[in-house]
Amino acid sequence: MTDIETAAAPAPSAHRVTPPYEHLVFTEDGPIARITLNRPLARNALSIRLSDELIHALERVRDSTSAKVLVIQGAGGTFCAGDDITEMHRWGNANEVMRRVTGYQHMADTLEQLDKVTVARVDGYAVGGGLEITMACDFVVAAASAKWGMPEVDVGITPGWGGTTRMARLIGRRMTKEVNLLGALHPAARAAQLGLWNRVVADELLDTAVDELVGVLLSKNQQAVRQLKFIIDSGIEADLKTAQAFEKLSAGLTGAVNGAWQVADADQYAGIVGFRDKNSLWQHRRGLARDLWTDGPVAE
Repeated sequence: MTDIETAAAPAPSAHRVTPPYEHLVFTEDGPIARITLNRPLARNALSIRLSDELIHALERVRDSTSAKVLVIQGAGGTFCAGDDITEMHRWGNANEVMRRVTGYQHMADTLEQLDKVTVARVDGYAVGGGLEITMACDFVVAAASAKWGMPEVDVGITPGWGGTTRMARLIGRRMTKEVNLLGALHPAARAAQLGLWNRVVADELLDTAVDELVGVLLSKNQQAVRQLKFIIDSGIEADLKTAQAFEKLSAGLTGAVNGAWQVADADQYAGIVGFRDKNSLWQHRRGLARDLWTDGPVAE
């Protein structure tokens, strides 16, 4: 019996983490949260421990009511070299690997669905899982010397949490096949040209560029920013009519939160108050509806 059959590590989970973190630095300064992957000697590869900590930190950001922007970066001059290949023998059998990938997908989905704007600050390498993190972010700003790619094919494995799915939605099927099937490492400029990343700047200007972007984002109406992120992300996965419905509802919500919330034939909480107090409005409505058509489609 092999190690793979007997020593499977549990799937990634925030439940095993109690700060302080070992391989991650988390800060929250007013409206800006920052996550720094902190395994520089391993190029910030996502070890089993770091994966748990990253999910935990992302859920902290999700639950924060003060953070408006999240910046994700790597320590030691590199972003993230992806999953820690040296630990993959601990992932277990095929079913246990699928469970682990489910945890990674939860991590990426949590990042993507945050009601905060997310910015990946990329220097050094963003490959494999590191590249998948950037694809779940709203903005990616990279140093000119950064490199990226999906080299999993040369290890004999396939991506599990965005390397084919999110990538194909960002740059199309043909380019996604090129990136994944060849496994090359590309310069940062090509990521920007393909629309995979937003902006590439001189290495020494990376922090300035990120700070400028964050400053602009924080200057906006934050409710409008949240709505825009939601309708764009939701609409891209829907048919046109459904996507337009998201836009329409967002327009109505915008009017409401900007003060024009009163609609003449809306309850304005009267229905909720009626349920709570069991008042005459509640009794009237339930009295009319409770037994209506309960005998089925054919009236006796």
